[in-house]
Amino acid sequence: MSTIYWAVGLRRSHDDKVLDVLFPFIKASTPEEFADIAKITGASSASINTQTLSEDQLQALVEHNSNDLSLATMLTDFDMNDNIYSITDRVITVLPNFTESSVESTEDAYLRLQMLSQRLVQPHGVSLDSVFGKLPNLAWTNYGPIFPEHVQELTIQTFSSIQPLSITHVDKFPYMANYHVPSGVRIGNGAKIRLGAHLGEGTTVMQAGFVNFNAGTEGNAMIEGRVSAGVFVSKDSDVGGGASIMGTLSGGGKEVVAIGSKCLLGANAGTGISLGFGCTVGAGTYVTASSKISLYDENNNAINLNGDLVAEGENIVKGLDLSGKDKLLFYQDSVSGKLICRPNPKTVELNSSLHLND
Repeated sequence: MSTIYWAVGLRRSHDDKVLDVLFPFIKASTPEEFADIAKITGASSASINTQTLSEDQLQALVEHNSNDLSLATMLTDFDMNDNIYSITDRVITVLPNFTESSVESTEDAYLRLQMLSQRLVQPHGVSLDSVFGKLPNLAWTNYGPIFPEHVQELTIQTFSSIQPLSITHVDKFPYMANYHVPSGVRIGNGAKIRLGAHLGEGTTVMQAGFVNFNAGTEGNAMIEGRVSAGVFVSKDSDVGGGASIMGTLSGGGKEVVAIGSKCLLGANAGTGISLGFGCTVGAGTYVTASSKISLYDENNNAINLNGDLVAEGENIVKGLDLSGKDKLLFYQDSVSGKLICRPNPKTVELNSSLHLND
């Protein structure tokens, strides 16, 4: 039976242009369950759509959903014209085909990104095709998002006030923590986590760590490096300081890179291939799909992909041949300069006390 995601949120706009949408309430329903919602709101489940809600419709939704607190809070009176070019509407957005359909509107884009950050779906669990074209490029300020062409006017208006205009960034993506903070996480720098990141319970992102949209972690993880778009890091893994994982946006690639559980990327290491369970990439070592890698067994014998003993030089494979395999250790020989792979004698153990983020 198909699942319909629908959400109720607050939309900020300037004239008829949508700035952003906060969706504190997101729910998955069957078509039969959504029929009651359609009667209340007039929203359709036949296609992706957004409807503005009246106070009576919102009140009916609150009662239908057992007085859910996030819905009830939206009954509060909001300043509909806040003099910062914004109008706040209460809206319902319906997403009936979330795994295959392209993003159709700004409201749709914000719903899909918040589904990821609220852990309702994992990375790649919702289609983000065309998301860049539906998100406006905005100046993110202490007064909320505004279009870049309004920056100078607002700068002048607030210049001599007690709270002059301050801009954190100009981008299509806001910071995740300004919309949702998932349970059980620590974030050293909120500017480094984009909306649409998925942070699993027990994740710690240090000050220099970065997590892009449609990427993130399954559970306990230490992120001190870069988790690029499309990358998913399994639980109990460590992405070390300055380490980088190549994402699906790198060079327009479509290969999805996944990091298995109990993996370690050392300081300034990197990978463009997937790592299976219990892998380690040594500090300063970067493994790509086209890297030439020399294979050895635990006794330092040259081997091929089947584990057979071979002559030196016949043990060279491409990085892609090792993608997703378990218990491998990658490092660069400091004498020969060769990129080497051998069985990993041990797996990383995270300090459990560091990830009890309650």
